[in-house]
Amino acid sequence: MKPEKKAIDMTRDEWAAYIDHSVLKPEFTQTEIKEQILKGIGFRCMTVCVNPSATDAAMEMTAGMFTKVCVVCDFPFGLSDTASKVMQAEFICKKGVFELDMVANYGWIKSAMWEKVKNDIAAVNEVCKKYSVALKVILETDALTADEIKKGAAAVANAGAAFVKSSTGFYTGGKSEGATVEVVRAMLEGSEGRCKVKGSGGIRTRDHFLTLIDMGIDRMGVGYKSTPEILGA
Repeated sequence: MKPEKKAIDMTRDEWAAYIDHSVLKPEFTQTEIKEQILKGIGFRCMTVCVNPSATDAAMEMTAGMFTKVCVVCDFPFGLSDTASKVMQAEFICKKGVFELDMVANYGWIKSAMWEKVKNDIAAVNEVCKKYSVALKVILETDALTADEIKKGAAAVANAGAAFVKSSTGFYTGGKSEGATVEVVRAMLEGSEGRCKVKGSGGIRTRDHFLTLIDMGIDRMGVGYKSTPEILGA
């Protein structure tokens, strides 16, 4: 959604409220995970985004704080069958998390299997709705054409999810550009305002961050190294 004022005129706290602070590196030690969760809290980011195994620690550390917990589901490939995704979503959501970021089966997107894509997302969304958890759906846009991104965003909206999201940040099959202006524009056009838009991947500079806000993006996944650079922290 287009903001009421220009991004450059926002406060640092207003910028931080756009950020899901990414704490997803699989090689992180428990100490590093907790350090990054604390940084996300200190920055007053909207969420810290963690892997399922870090859910309990994140929930404990953010209790009573502005910053909430977002957990990834079937990350980073999205290739589990729907029943498996639903089971993982149930396990995570019942812990009281704020948001869930699932990976769509982007092989199905590339195969134009739109009904299966929608049904896969809708099944997970039903679990999320039961626990009042917002669902974000990652399309892995680096693997897709602009047309596939638009149609994928439409499928996310048709499934009733809260957000369509660009990238995992872990794609290795080709380019790794993430949330470019072109990708965000395609998600905005495809979703037609029927769901929110989250950019993730490649958001490393303040200029890019502010540009996406002014375009009407609703949230951004920012790597743990880039959050302080963007916020000037």
